[in-house]
Amino acid sequence: MSSVMSGMIEANMPSSIPRDESERSALRKILRERRAALDAGERIAAAGALVEHLEAIPEFLTDPNIAGYWAVDGELPLAAIVGGLRARGQVYHLPVIDAEKRLVFAPWSPGMPIATNRYGIPEPSDTTRAHLAPDAMDVVLVPLLGFDRSGHRLGFGGGYYDRSFAFLRDLERPAKPLLVGIGYAAQEIEHIDPRDWDVRLDYVATERELIDFTTTES
Repeated sequence: MSSVMSGMIEANMPSSIPRDESERSALRKILRERRAALDAGERIAAAGALVEHLEAIPEFLTDPNIAGYWAVDGELPLAAIVGGLRARGQVYHLPVIDAEKRLVFAPWSPGMPIATNRYGIPEPSDTTRAHLAPDAMDVVLVPLLGFDRSGHRLGFGGGYYDRSFAFLRDLERPAKPLLVGIGYAAQEIEHIDPRDWDVRLDYVATERELIDFTTTES
């Protein structure tokens, strides 16, 4: 495993995330454990602080179709953003995994039915409302395990977001939808070596700041 170079991460965490999948798997485990160590008070405070940073993205305040996620396994929760979206007349969506292991997005608001999918992740279960394709979304809040300041993301290994938003690799960025990585500041890594199929983020929002990649080169 690579040596430590960043003071923002634990002593057994390397500063650079390489392409090798076996090492990435080991690092995902470390990052999950680090995130799981946060207590409830820290998560609640982070969720509240996140709102201000997201609201610095103009499209998050104006565009109609916003996608988030149902926080599991210590992910930074998004419940604090839902009220503001509804007050502005925007529609909040949650991801649903389709038969081809890609994401589609279902409108959801508090009180609507939820069912756990085969991976243990809650999804909207109302089949009477149409799901939207990835390219119909305006802003997508993307969960992550690690990120760097070049817009690269270490995900969970399933590839759902990269497959679903692969079309963005052929477009001049920023493009619709904006991809906003969501994580705790402690999940920052000095460098993530991207793979050919990785889709770069437009922003990362943490409890501390909004990092904007839309005006920088990858």
